[in-house]
Amino acid sequence: MTKRNPKNKQLLSYLDSFLRKVRESGLAPSGIEQKERDAKFFREWLFFKGLSDIFPEQLEKKHLEEYKKHLKERGLKESTVKRYLKTVYDLLEYLEEIGAAPPLVRKEEETDIQKIVNYYFETKGFSLEEIKRNAKKKRIIYSRYTKPAKDLLDLTGSVKEAKRAINRVAEWAKSRDLDYAIETVFKKWPEIEKLEPKKKKIKPYFRGDPMVWSEAKKKWFVICSKTGDWLEFAGDKKDIYWQEE
Repeated sequence: MTKRNPKNKQLLSYLDSFLRKVRESGLAPSGIEQKERDAKFFREWLFFKGLSDIFPEQLEKKHLEEYKKHLKERGLKESTVKRYLKTVYDLLEYLEEIGAAPPLVRKEEETDIQKIVNYYFETKGFSLEEIKRNAKKKRIIYSRYTKPAKDLLDLTGSVKEAKRAINRVAEWAKSRDLDYAIETVFKKWPEIEKLEPKKKKIKPYFRGDPMVWSEAKKKWFVICSKTGDWLEFAGDKKDIYWQEE
């Protein structure tokens, strides 16, 4: 075990403030009670392992592996194990946010909620490394997106369907130069299957000048950019250049 830093408080001393933040997060009462039970279980495990006086920066990946092993040995379901671990990682994120500990411990795999949040940012053009870097520098307050991501997971039933819903909204919004958030999916949910990207209009040009089709004369005309005159197009169709508006 590394040398203690007397300026820091022990890990367990942060549990009360962490749970206070959980209660203020808008989580449903049943969810808050579950977090409190999970935190209590982790606290008891730390005492059992003789780690009750550990400092935040002393918590290592091996400790979480031991905790995960302990949970599995109790015969808990995989989903329950993930829930217990999620509470611990929420605690670690909280400690990072308040500057009580560096980001020493990371999950080997993303949780379903993280996958949804990260996918949302990917549709915004961020890579996974950029997401992590911006979250670390507080340019992205990651925790602000976890609740809507969880709600979306509950609504859609799977990560795959949640991503599909985000993607439909993203394509719909971006094609109209609109901003969007995870919450936009809820607003558009009644019409989610009807959302389509705005079709891009393309216009024909000849040597930089716009063209128009005369239905009456069944001919193409080129609008001279200098004079505004309509000149009958006598070229080949392959010479027409189509460009998005």
